[in-house]
Amino acid sequence: MRYFQTRSARIEIIPMIDIMLFLLVFFAMMTLRMIPTTGHVSKLPTSSTATKMPPPKLLVEVSESGTMTVEGQALNAAQLTALIQSRNAKDLAVTIAGGQNVTMQQLMGAIDAVRLGGATQIGLAAKTTN
Repeated sequence: MRYFQTRSARIEIIPMIDIMLFLLVFFAMMTLRMIPTTGHVSKLPTSSTATKMPPPKLLVEVSESGTMTVEGQALNAAQLTALIQSRNAKDLAVTIAGGQNVTMQQLMGAIDAVRLGGATQIGLAAKTTN
């Protein structure tokens, strides 16, 4: 007679907790992936004609003091030129990012160092104005 008894419905909560934990980890990882790799330059200049570019193969950050940072290493112009020459400079896409208080002369110094290294694909980082 036990087969004819109606069983009460049960909501299994353990699989739902597993799914919610998976979604939490997934969205946390995706959010971390959206953060730029270096994060040093926080106040980029704005431009109304800025366009999206593919991620650079080499990001050069110019600080207000004039130092250039590449992959976490502070370099001067000669070291930056040597670094670019050691890589395949013809196919190297370089993006130069400078803060709002970086002078034009400091940016031109970075551009000159990149060009002396042989790279021809050079972009300047900017935020779009909304």
